[in-house]
Amino acid sequence: MSYQMFLVPILAGLIAQIIKLSTDGIKGNFKWKNFISDYGKMPSSHTAFVVALAAEMALFQGFKSSEFAISLILALVVIRDATGLRRNMARQNKLLNKICSKIGLKEEQLEETLGHTPLEIFFGCLLGISLVLVFYFI
Repeated sequence: MSYQMFLVPILAGLIAQIIKLSTDGIKGNFKWKNFISDYGKMPSSHTAFVVALAAEMALFQGFKSSEFAISLILALVVIRDATGLRRNMARQNKLLNKICSKIGLKEEQLEETLGHTPLEIFFGCLLGISLVLVFYFI
């Protein structure tokens, strides 16, 4: 059981990243560097990771456990960061890129796919919980 607590959340994050790479490949934008540096798109790998951890704590330690409480708080902080701070950073980066382009600055483009939409977060949650349930019932 203890190895599962470690492996399933990591597997959830990896599967989410593989899904992103696959959809990038279908669109003709495949880049290996996106496997570790992609902070946006569908589904949210950060969400899949922390939700899988919280779901495991709920199943194995119980909903009233300290472990579940801590993992749930961690998940909420990560999800809030993904939908709030990083999405705002993406909007600012897009605007800065547009301004730099208009005034003729040849600066390196800032990343514009930071953060997640609520739908990307939802599918990250779904992936994390689903994977935990699959391993729980196997």
